[in-house]
Amino acid sequence: MILKKKIKITNPQGLHARPASLFVKIANQFESDITVRRGGEAVDGKSIMGLMTLAAHEGSVIEIQISGPDAETMMKELQQFLTTDQEPAS
Repeated sequence: MILKKKIKITNPQGLHARPASLFVKIANQFESDITVRRGGEAVDGKSIMGLMTLAAHEGSVIEIQISGPDAETMMKELQQFLTTDQEPAS
């Protein structure tokens, strides 16, 4: 299964250091592969350094593409994380 979704980041911290590490922590709980795009850049969503190079701040729109057997669950958890200012449930 392949899922693609554009998400506007409403988390006040965007995807910088700590939020990027939490994003990767969530992503690494799943078997599926993930690519995150912003502008012309695409990075591995399981790489903290990759995510930080996107410089995605609050209000940025990123595109997430997930492929694999648990893509739906992964997308749901990451979308929730990006659109709230709370810690991940997992």
